Amino acid sequence: MKYLIEFIESDDVEKTSIFEHLKCTVGEAQLIQYICQRYVKGLEEVPVIEMLQDNFSSDEYAYLKELKLVKNLLDLGWIIQMSFGQVKAHDTSTLELLNTSVTPSISLLRLLEEGSLEIYLPDIKPYTDHLEYLQDQFDMVTLLHKIATYRQGFADNSLSIGRLKNKLNLLTTRIEERVKLTETPIVVEEFFKEKDLDEKEQRIFLALLKEEYSGGEGLFRDMNTLIELISFDEYEKIKNRSLLEDGAKLITEDIIDYEEILNMFGGVSRSFYLQEEVMQRIIHPSKKKKVTKLKLDALVQEQELFEYLKPTTTLDDVVLHPKTRETLDNVIKQVDKEVFRKLKEWGIKDKRKGIDARIIFYGSAGTGKTMTAMSLAKTLKRPILSFDCSKILSMYVGESEKNVRRIFDEFKELSHKAKVEPILLLNEADQFLSSRTEGSGSSADKMHNQMQNIFLEQIERFEGILIATTNLLGNIDKAFSRRFNYKIEFKKPGKRQRMRLWQFMLPENADYTEDFDVQSLASFDLTGGQINLIIKNTAYKVAVREESIFSNQDFLEEIEKELGSSFDGSKSMGFKV
Repeated sequence: MKYLIEFIESDDVEKTSIFEHLKCTVGEAQLIQYICQRYVKGLEEVPVIEMLQDNFSSDEYAYLKELKLVKNLLDLGWIIQMSFGQVKAHDTSTLELLNTSVTPSISLLRLLEEGSLEIYLPDIKPYTDHLEYLQDQFDMVTLLHKIATYRQGFADNSLSIGRLKNKLNLLTTRIEERVKLTETPIVVEEFFKEKDLDEKEQRIFLALLKEEYSGGEGLFRDMNTLIELISFDEYEKIKNRSLLEDGAKLITEDIIDYEEILNMFGGVSRSFYLQEEVMQRIIHPSKKKKVTKLKLDALVQEQELFEYLKPTTTLDDVVLHPKTRETLDNVIKQVDKEVFRKLKEWGIKDKRKGIDARIIFYGSAGTGKTMTAMSLAKTLKRPILSFDCSKILSMYVGESEKNVRRIFDEFKELSHKAKVEPILLLNEADQFLSSRTEGSGSSADKMHNQMQNIFLEQIERFEGILIATTNLLGNIDKAFSRRFNYKIEFKKPGKRQRMRLWQFMLPENADYTEDFDVQSLASFDLTGGQINLIIKNTAYKVAVREESIFSNQDFLEEIEKELGSSFDGSKSMGFKV
């Protein structure tokens, strides 16, 4: 107790061993000394007014001016405000302190006993396993919770916010340095990198993981508690709510989910938890399940029904009519938390958080239908599975109806195995969408109608994004028209659009003749797909020359071949910018 005795007996508090650790003024230290002198005599609670009157002049109530010293000591965490024997929040006004009592905080008593509050951490060493790493991270979560609790105004915390933040910084730095020294991959760190989680998302994840390990009462499952952990002021609390609302990365990427619970006040609160697959991956990193999550592209290679398309462009890279872009933007906005809330409130959507859209892209070949579908997938960060509908009748004679169901059943199975939600692209869906035959009794017509009925049924039940492409929409069956909530026409580009397409598609690093005129090329009535093909064919021709310079005549020759070709309607993957 030498530090305590030295402090309470000293005539000059500035020369005591603990003064430098108090981080306060001499006047504030003298008040701490007074409180401690009363404390060792058995007077645990010291009335503030009595303390001020004993230490400062009463002339013209001069002691009232020193109330600010008491307020500062409360903020530093050296004393605790009491009221009727109970700990009181210190977010009261300064004048309200006058008729309350104070007592030494636990941190002050510890300082007086040990002589220092400096944090001594063990030497920096590599982590031996992921549990050792998690222990440090869980200590970090505990510190964040203490800071949040202290910030709410409860005065019974053992340390001030300043010292808690200092300890948090030291621990965070220690974790980072130990991770750098650790050669064996740490499963949580690998997961953070894979999902590209920022610091706040990581802390939410770690708090929920701590809850799983501790088997607690759900302290860190509550939305408000999680927000408090990552917010240091009221503005941040409002901003950070988006990290736990529908459309947030942690939710859309199936890392966490929530249950809505009716609370005692009649409102609905959310209780968050880690998805089972994620939790098992972290808690049991050494256990390898025989059946693991497979990549979609690998699964597709094992079957012959679908083609796995790998998008390289987003919607920003595609020349689209403004109305088409607006429609597709509205589809994308279904993941917006406010849009989802409204749709759910109106009864349009259920608890499903993803996008639901059945879309028809129609227009001439080469106008960019498939490219736009792929670009939509890239924008949404979704894979895309394509099925060529023209193959359905030739797959197995007499089993076309069965194969229609097979399209959707295998799509669901692949999605389930890969744990993803791909876009289903039905290319050249004309025969599915055309009007059904009436009055004909031929077996072929019956089979065709039956096939369409099954297709209609599957479309009705489909969840997610389905895009069907067709060249003609004129003879679409009305029943199908009603099932698709978006019908988007792809027209041949006008001269202005063709100009943009030529400019974007022409090789940037190539040499052109001085009289090269792209406007003259744009005057020809070509689709984006045709322009793309013409540029490629011209490039092959020019590249073999010793002097590889592009001229208008080179392109005109290929344009003449294309326009004069009997393969004008040949398939194209669309066009990009």
